[in-house]
Amino acid sequence: MSSDAEDSLAVVVYREDGLWQSGVLPEKVNDNLDGLVAVLRQQPAENGAIGLVNVADEFFVAVRVRGEETRLLLSDVTAAVAWDLARQVVRELGMDAPGDDDLEDVWPAGDLSIFTDLGLDEMELGAVLADLDAYADEMLLSIADRIGFAEVYDRALEAAAL
Repeated sequence: MSSDAEDSLAVVVYREDGLWQSGVLPEKVNDNLDGLVAVLRQQPAENGAIGLVNVADEFFVAVRVRGEETRLLLSDVTAAVAWDLARQVVRELGMDAPGDDDLEDVWPAGDLSIFTDLGLDEMELGAVLADLDAYADEMLLSIADRIGFAEVYDRALEAAAL
């Protein structure tokens, strides 16, 4: 079993006064779905806050909170076999973790319409997630670019690298 926190980076993205903002989230939420949701609820967001957690470039979790609503997306459900955060997301979605026979295929789990109102529909998001040659960081950058917050997302990544 791997510790997500050591190999992860969580970024929050939200709109305030019509402009995208971003920040790096504390490491303690990298493998704690409840903690991540709680931190996202504290953001001063117009349309809710988006949490993007890249776990070891293996998979990512997107969480979107708006009021009491929480929407989840896991880029690869098979990550639930080895990673705490993925297992928590699968459990929250009411799914069973994949068995050993299911590990050959990679597929997303959760809400593929999570970003539809931001201009990224299910088909386009599905295409990003279907690129088996892309690492999680590349998928997240593609999503950020398509929605329009790539610049602030990039700034958060640079701040985390310091």
